[in-house]
Amino acid sequence: MPRFSETTQTARPIFILPKDRLDGWMAQQDQITQNWVKTQGFTANHGQLCVVPDADGGIAAVLAGEGTATDKRRSRFMLAGIASRLPEGSYRIASDHPTDALEEHALGWLLSQYSFERYRTRPPHKARLICPDNLDAARLEQIAAGEYLTRDLINTPASDMGPDALEKAARALAKTYDAQIKVITGSELLEKNFPMIHTVGRASATAPRLIDMHWGDSGPTLVLVGKGVCFDTGGLNIKPGASMKLMKKDMGGAATVLGLAHMIMGLGLSLRLRVLIPAVENAIDGSAFRPQDILTARNGMTVEINNTDAEGRLVLADALALADETSPDLMICMATLTGAARVAVGPDLAPFYTDDASLADVIREGANAVRDPVWQMPFHDPYEPMIEPGIADLDNAPSGGFAGSITAALFLRRFVRDTARFAHFDIYGWQPTAAPARPKGGVGQGARAILAALPKVLGL
Repeated sequence: MPRFSETTQTARPIFILPKDRLDGWMAQQDQITQNWVKTQGFTANHGQLCVVPDADGGIAAVLAGEGTATDKRRSRFMLAGIASRLPEGSYRIASDHPTDALEEHALGWLLSQYSFERYRTRPPHKARLICPDNLDAARLEQIAAGEYLTRDLINTPASDMGPDALEKAARALAKTYDAQIKVITGSELLEKNFPMIHTVGRASATAPRLIDMHWGDSGPTLVLVGKGVCFDTGGLNIKPGASMKLMKKDMGGAATVLGLAHMIMGLGLSLRLRVLIPAVENAIDGSAFRPQDILTARNGMTVEINNTDAEGRLVLADALALADETSPDLMICMATLTGAARVAVGPDLAPFYTDDASLADVIREGANAVRDPVWQMPFHDPYEPMIEPGIADLDNAPSGGFAGSITAALFLRRFVRDTARFAHFDIYGWQPTAAPARPKGGVGQGARAILAALPKVLGL
């Protein structure tokens, strides 16, 4: 569990200074400090660090450059980038900042402490922050813990994070918060009418399954559906090696909803939560499903398979149809679904789809408030014919190469008939290069934005 420092007596002050406030700060300092800062060449550029010594050779203060307003728009979690460069000890933010800025700095510091250590132990970050007085330290620690869980799950390779291990992780989370969980596995999926989950996962040595977790007994209902494809070879439409390289992260949607569930349950939100994860491996053997096969989904719709590498929408379809049968107050689907989404918005933005304008507005507001960037994409109805092959109700991989993320989202929407408020996130789940508060590797996207939006969306 990530923690703030509880040592207050020896905490060193950090002054976070935009360029236009440096002169004012300098004017309040003694001549020795002014000379030192100038000698160090500190100009408050974005991410610049200056350690000011005291008379005994210790640390009197730390200056952290925030740069210009443009710099702040172009990046986030600036203080997190400085935290890893500080000497061991406790620190506190001494300069005045709005609450939202303080929260960004504090949460970013916690997130910067993350290290994936299952296979190799790394030296711990030794610089620790005291949570600012007007912030809820326990809340921020809980949010960071949820993000840590997401990162750990994504970073674990498929050899140790198959459908069975993903189930184990979900059971551990359920046990922590006294949630109810049941899992439908293997041939039982056919008996319980989850044919597409079974079909996609049947070629793997590890049986496919549907993980179904419930928590809370009062309040509005929220269903989180996460794509749990623990490894994706592409099936018989096998991926080339370069495309298969990061497929351990194809369960990033499942990892993200579990991380979000960790936050929700840990914060004790007054709602009824359900988490649905179709957990499979899209493998290859003689029983693998084939191009041109026609599958029948849980809700009775037929799907022509034109590419076995478009399997995520198939397993999600059965899970979404199940969730829709209870008409929850809000349903969120999260999936590492399409490369087209990455072409459209890159790795840092989480595109999302919804027909509910007010829901979209609140999600955007939440994303901006917690620095968890999202971007609304359209459920563009004129593209509906692209997912209608003629021989079946739906086509899982329309030809033409256009609008791949949109057509995938339209496919999923066909399985949500009775739920008024629905949003689908087509996330990447991976940080390709290290950035402040986000080391290279698995990363949660959209979870904090959703968490911030829930009070207004569900009236909590």
